[in-house]
Amino acid sequence: MDFREDQIRRYARHILLPEIGGTGQAKLLAARVLIIGAGGLGSPVLLYLAAAGVGTIGIIDDDAVDLSNLQRQIAHTTDRLGVAKVESAALAARALNPDVTIEAHRARLTPANALGLIGRYDLVCDGSDNFATRFLVADACHLAGRTLVSAAVLRFEGQVSTFKSHLGPPHPCYRCLHPEPPPEGLIPTCAEAGVFGAVTGVLGALQATEALKEIAGVGEGLSGRLLLWDALAAAFRTVRLKRDPGCALCGERATIRDLSHHQATDAPACAL
Repeated sequence: MDFREDQIRRYARHILLPEIGGTGQAKLLAARVLIIGAGGLGSPVLLYLAAAGVGTIGIIDDDAVDLSNLQRQIAHTTDRLGVAKVESAALAARALNPDVTIEAHRARLTPANALGLIGRYDLVCDGSDNFATRFLVADACHLAGRTLVSAAVLRFEGQVSTFKSHLGPPHPCYRCLHPEPPPEGLIPTCAEAGVFGAVTGVLGALQATEALKEIAGVGEGLSGRLLLWDALAAAFRTVRLKRDPGCALCGERATIRDLSHHQATDAPACAL
């Protein structure tokens, strides 16, 4: 790929890295990434992917910017209260890097649209905060053959992992970690339990890093590993994840072959 002079200057610090170089930067410019939710995780993911030059970034969220979002959702500003989050996020990304194409989807992710939408992108970053959406995204990514970088936060803790079970063993899927959603009400949402704003920034940055590594094909990814962070203890730890031979999604006798088992939900694409 021939870079324009302004692109050479913009991405110079990437191109200087032997692991990235011009070839890796060209991969980023050609990539298509879908972000689920323009909230606390989606905001830093979006901004770092845009800054890195990911060529096309899709964002799906059906919510509007609220004052309570601004404690952590850094893609939005006070003067955009009431604006659709996908439009506000698109403004932030385009202001940072007009080189990037932003595709804003103001909608809920549903069993009816998930496969079609996810299939249009190379990789998915999930920033939702409810299990209905997380399981829908995970199932759709496996069935569509797309890599998923998933993160979650609550209070002062967070976790991130990469799932590419469509490539076969030894890669696990999200259901190898959580076979079924927990009973409703068992685990509170961030709206119920709270979240330390900067924690979403750290996990979103980690999520963006893993996505960029997957696109550029560098380093050791998080497939088969779950990275956990406790902000209060200032401690990271890594847990190994194994592919479950009996998994309903990716196992030897998988029973999930479409999204018909998902019920239409009123949960937003992202409430984090």
